[in-house]
Amino acid sequence: MRTIFLLTFTCLSLPVLFAQNCCMPGSTESFAMLTDDAAFIASHLEPEAFTLADPIGKNITFKATDGREAYAYEIKAAEATDNYVFVIHEWWGLNDYIKQESEKIYRELGNVNVIAIDLYDGKVATVRDSAAAYMQSVTTERAEAIIKGLLKHVGKKADIATIGWCFGGGWSLQAAILAGNQAKACVMYYGMPEKDLSKLKKLHAPVLFIWPEQDKWINQDVVDEFRKNMKKTGKELEVISYNADHAFANPSNPKYSRAFADDAFEKAMTLIRKEL
Repeated sequence: MRTIFLLTFTCLSLPVLFAQNCCMPGSTESFAMLTDDAAFIASHLEPEAFTLADPIGKNITFKATDGREAYAYEIKAAEATDNYVFVIHEWWGLNDYIKQESEKIYRELGNVNVIAIDLYDGKVATVRDSAAAYMQSVTTERAEAIIKGLLKHVGKKADIATIGWCFGGGWSLQAAILAGNQAKACVMYYGMPEKDLSKLKKLHAPVLFIWPEQDKWINQDVVDEFRKNMKKTGKELEVISYNADHAFANPSNPKYSRAFADDAFEKAMTLIRKEL
């Protein structure tokens, strides 16, 4: 089995979405609309304060395809390589926890470039209401422009793995789809799967889906439908489940399960190491 990593989140309230696109919301919009659910917001316990000491990467800017500047945290390989891991943050934004996880990935995999993508345009939430507002404000058009801009930034020779959590889990899959045959693996932690078969047909990478069975939103029905759709389109999917709740892999969340998180991380790294 192969794997790919990337992290992401998205989009708008339902009335605005309909007005702009005149169609049913896509997977990332559907996930973002969960911010209208008070229980969903309450399930994300506010993170403990944390500052990354002695970061090994640096903040970078690059041009998104809409002409605007975009932001990321980059850790460059010690020796030149075309292997990249794209990391996509959860609903809090590109905070120091995500940067720390990016450094953990870098150290585990060795000589790779790791880039944590900022889909919030520089905004980082520390309280739930802000996180919900930031997640709602991400449009599909802007998020795709950022990802496409990063694909141009790394070049056509890059081999890419994607990984993301929650909001970023869904965008990890979207990034892998946008990367086309450059995508070698995709890892989704409890993100919303794509339901559009025409989009899934464009996916070239195998997907590792990490699912907490207690998740009330990315639930059994969502997982079963994803399995069915991936089978219909002839794509590779492995689902690994844990008796845990949403955000179990986030060390800033009081529901964090170190044992499950470590096991999931090991499986994700095994897949991406094989492909890159």
